[in-house]
Amino acid sequence: MGLFSIFYYLLLSAIYILAIPYLVWKSRSTKYKKAIPAKFFLKDNSSFKENGIWFHSCSMGETKAIKPLIENFKELANISVITNTGYEEAKTISSNVRYLPFEIFLPFWINKQKVLVVMEAELWYMLFLFAKKKGAKTFLINARISDKSYKSYKRFSFFYKKIFKNIDKVFAQSDVDKKRLEELGASNVEVIGNIKLAQLPSKKLDLEKPKKCVITAASTHENEETLILSAYDKNQGKLIIVPRHPERFEKVNILISDYIKNKDITYHKYSVKEDFDSDIILIDKMGMLNDIYAISDVVILGGAFEKIGGHNPVEPAFFSCKIISGKNIFNQKSLFDCIKNYYLINNDELKTYLDNIKNLDKAVLTKAGSTEPIIKEINKWL
Repeated sequence: MGLFSIFYYLLLSAIYILAIPYLVWKSRSTKYKKAIPAKFFLKDNSSFKENGIWFHSCSMGETKAIKPLIENFKELANISVITNTGYEEAKTISSNVRYLPFEIFLPFWINKQKVLVVMEAELWYMLFLFAKKKGAKTFLINARISDKSYKSYKRFSFFYKKIFKNIDKVFAQSDVDKKRLEELGASNVEVIGNIKLAQLPSKKLDLEKPKKCVITAASTHENEETLILSAYDKNQGKLIIVPRHPERFEKVNILISDYIKNKDITYHKYSVKEDFDSDIILIDKMGMLNDIYAISDVVILGGAFEKIGGHNPVEPAFFSCKIISGKNIFNQKSLFDCIKNYYLINNDELKTYLDNIKNLDKAVLTKAGSTEPIIKEINKWL
């Protein structure tokens, strides 16, 4: 390793040692009891076998997006992820799934692979450095630099230049992204669109659509359910609430139960009764969102009424829903650019829009993406 790599490794090691008590304490939580020991202590997290095709993504959405790629190379595929939801999604694709270890473990954890394919903004210095040192061709796919993060990337451009030295090829979402990536030191950049549009959404279940208007609050976060409930009136239609994180199901259940007290509003959890007869239904079950979109008239997309960054609008647009979102869509701007007819509103405008549902336009997909150039590139090195 060069001087920079040694300094970087020592710095991370010091941070890791200081963080051990916190990590041990945090790992007692149900949410992290598997992820933290795997990532930070290598518990049940062995290296991949050699000479595979290593796909790395962060969370569930990114893992879903690379599924078509993985299925082309299923026998050779290894998958690493960061989050719990990403891990669960990856396990539906392959048995060769790992949590990506903390960077100080990567120099000896990484085995030789034929190709490393990394999704979007997972720019880990040690990941690319040692994957390349051990013989892999390294690709960054679906790469983009958002307007909000551009200044931050530029501020640390010296660091990103070092990362991009170890990336053989970059597949970018747009010409703007290509220009920004090249400013950060990326070379061999090809624009192929957003690969999240390469695999159109599909249903698992054919749910019966209620006769009344169906409003789905999708992938909601803390405080957003309160905002949505305060804007809701049963005359607007049925309200289906789908929290983003399963560990919040019970908290949202209590919130809704408290909200309907002394109100002429019916409510039930989907796990108790699998129908949509009530005015408000909480979906406390994973993997149903596309099925719900298929019977929805309006989708209130969560993650943008708080400063989360928004969620994927392509799925509800595919099912021709009317889309209402908050304005904090900084993580999803490239996907919103792929559709027309959506409404970005201030929090205090939500009730006005829900009262005016009939006059809203349905969202329409206007762009596409392809994984074919990536498949072709991977095949060169097999």
